[in-house]
Amino acid sequence: MAPPPPADETEAVRQRYARRAWAEARYSLLNPVALRERQGRQRALAGFLAAHGLHAMGTLRLTEVGCGTGGNLLELLQMGFAPEHLHGIELLADRHAAARRVLPAATTLWLGDACVAPVAPLSQDLLLVATVFSSLLDDAFQQRLAAAMWGWLKPGGAVIWYDFTLDNPRNTHVRGVPLSRVRSLFPQGRVTARRLTLAPPLARLLCKASPRLLPLFDAMPFLRTHVLAWIAKPE
Repeated sequence: MAPPPPADETEAVRQRYARRAWAEARYSLLNPVALRERQGRQRALAGFLAAHGLHAMGTLRLTEVGCGTGGNLLELLQMGFAPEHLHGIELLADRHAAARRVLPAATTLWLGDACVAPVAPLSQDLLLVATVFSSLLDDAFQQRLAAAMWGWLKPGGAVIWYDFTLDNPRNTHVRGVPLSRVRSLFPQGRVTARRLTLAPPLARLLCKASPRLLPLFDAMPFLRTHVLAWIAKPE
């Protein structure tokens, strides 16, 4: 007998992530593919911050929606963000607990649905959301979350978005979020985007043959499946 459908999108997301637990080794930085993906995102993000003159990062308030086990927030600390100005929101209790173990006590972490997170309106300089919306299959839920995030953001601030743009026919539990959808979710935002990340299935095949092939194929933009976008809120 098939299990009953989830009561809402938040429960559906919990179930989707539970199905992915077997694949966690793919994202270990001991995996050359995962390491290259991470380094590419770091370089692109640093480029965006520098291009917008955000060198005094210790004063910036940033909230990550879907902070997982805290890896992105740790990177931001290394880049110069202050722990007391970083916040993370995570839906899954085990990931929230893992993030709490590794992040400084001064970094605020909140467990629950981001749509109702206790973030003050117009309080954040930056918001980070990485591979979250591709796991949200309900259009209305996507829109509610985007609206909540936009309300937290100060005028002149930005949403930093990283996600894949194409559907994966072998995985019906996620869907690509093209740039046209990003623009519709944040209609008042000014979107600047960079295409990143060699298609992971291809990257894994190439890595088995020889990791030296990764830079060669990654140099071809049409083989990249993700975007890093800077979604600026007008002042």
